[in-house]
Amino acid sequence: MAVRPAPLPGLLHSGQMGAWDLLLVGLVLLLGLCGVLLPGVPGSWLVWAAVLWWALEEPRPVAWWVLVGATVVLFLSQVVRWALPPRRLRSDGRLWAYAGWGSFLGFVLLPVLGAVAGFLAGVYLCERLRLGRRREAAAATRTAMRSGGWSLLTELFTCQLITAAWLGAVFWG
Repeated sequence: MAVRPAPLPGLLHSGQMGAWDLLLVGLVLLLGLCGVLLPGVPGSWLVWAAVLWWALEEPRPVAWWVLVGATVVLFLSQVVRWALPPRRLRSDGRLWAYAGWGSFLGFVLLPVLGAVAGFLAGVYLCERLRLGRRREAAAATRTAMRSGGWSLLTELFTCQLITAAWLGAVFWG
């Protein structure tokens, strides 16, 4: 029989996942968020799998509601992504790293809505540093967004919403 570490006082109630288990779920969520920006890594599936793992171990109904919400939101994002033009992303990792960090900072500084503006600002900043001129950077940003950036933003934003719901359920649920 595996021994679970004692829960942190005030954070968890008896019968819930231990702090180490929650940390592992959080790491899988973080890996999924980063995986969205990396080609070949199923980031959104990792995020959903982490929430599923948490819901299976968590006895409270809020865990199942978060899982149902995550499933619905991921399904809707897939429908939106299928409606967008196919991804023809440049394999410029630096560009998508800037976009990812911008989206994360925007999501934290201006909850939820800031993620879109932060993503666009990150793409623009990277293009501005690369090209030097404002007009050329704006044109390159439009091109990057048309060539798959919107699809990537949709997937990343969805995963951020799911992660925020999970954090809210863990800390305040």
